[in-house]
Amino acid sequence: MVMFSVITPSFNQGQYIERTILSVLNQENATFKYDIFDGGSKDETLEILRRYSDRLNFVSEPDGGQAAAVNRGLAAADGDIIAWLNSDDIYYPGAFQAVAEIFERHPEVDFVYGEASHIDPADAVMERYYTEAWDPDRLRDVCYLCQPAVFFRRRVVDRIGPLNSALRFCMDYEYWLRAVQAGCVFHHSPAHLAGSRMYPENKTLANRVAVHGELNTMLRQRLGKVPARWLSNYAHAAADARGIERQDHARFVKYLSLYLIYADLRWNRGLSQDVRGLLREWNGPLMTKYPLLSKLLRG
Repeated sequence: MVMFSVITPSFNQGQYIERTILSVLNQENATFKYDIFDGGSKDETLEILRRYSDRLNFVSEPDGGQAAAVNRGLAAADGDIIAWLNSDDIYYPGAFQAVAEIFERHPEVDFVYGEASHIDPADAVMERYYTEAWDPDRLRDVCYLCQPAVFFRRRVVDRIGPLNSALRFCMDYEYWLRAVQAGCVFHHSPAHLAGSRMYPENKTLANRVAVHGELNTMLRQRLGKVPARWLSNYAHAAADARGIERQDHARFVKYLSLYLIYADLRWNRGLSQDVRGLLREWNGPLMTKYPLLSKLLRG
C-alpha cells in the first residue's frame, strides 16, 4: 500500500481548519503522514491543532507565506504520494483510496487529478469545478486542474524542485506547467476527490486583478508569451474592478478593449493577432463606423 505525505499550509483559518483536518484523518483504506505548517495563527487554529496532535504533526511560527509553508512540507515528505490541501479546503471520503489505486496500476503516472466542487462556508456544493480531460496544450489556456484534487509522486519534487515561493496566487498552476515542460505524465480520474472553498474573503476572489497580473507575469516567464485568453481574463477583472457595469455594453466593451490592449503591450510587448481577433469580435459594429479602427485591428 502506498503512503501519502499530506501537507497543509495554514494561517488564521480556524473557522475551517477542523473540517480540513477531519477530511484527511477520516480517509479510509489509506496510509498517510499528516504535517501542518502554520504561519503563527492568532485565532483558534492552535487550539484545534493541539486537539489532534496525536494524529498529526504541526509547527506554528512565522513563515514566508503559503508556498514557503508547502515547500517545508515537500522537503519533509517521505511518502510515495504527496497531497497538498489548503486549510479551508476538504477531501471527500475515499479520495486517497481512489488515487492510490491509479498510482499502483500505472507506475508511469506522475500526477493524478480528479473532479472537484466549489463549496461554500457551510460545505454546500456551489458548482462543479471546471475540469477537462488531459491535454497539455490546452493547459496553457485554461487551468483546469483543481489544486486540492491533484496528487503527485515524491519523484516529481526530485525532478522539478519545490514551488516558486515568490508567487502568491498561482504557485500551483506554475508547478503544473513546469511539470509538463519536464515531461511528467498526468492522469485524469473521474472520481470526485475534493472541495475547494469559495467565500468573499478567499485570497483569489478578493484580489482578482492582482491574481491575473501575477498569472500573466508567470506565463510570460514560463511560456515566453501570455495566451490571449489570459489577457482577456485580466481585462475582464480590471473592468469589473473599475465598477463598469456589463449592462452598459458600449462602455464595458470600450474599457475591456483598452485593458486588453494595455495587457498585450505590457506582457507581450506588442499587439498580437490573437488579441486583434478578440478586439474585432468585441468591436464589430464600430469597425464599420470607423474605418481606421478596422485597419488597426486587422494589422
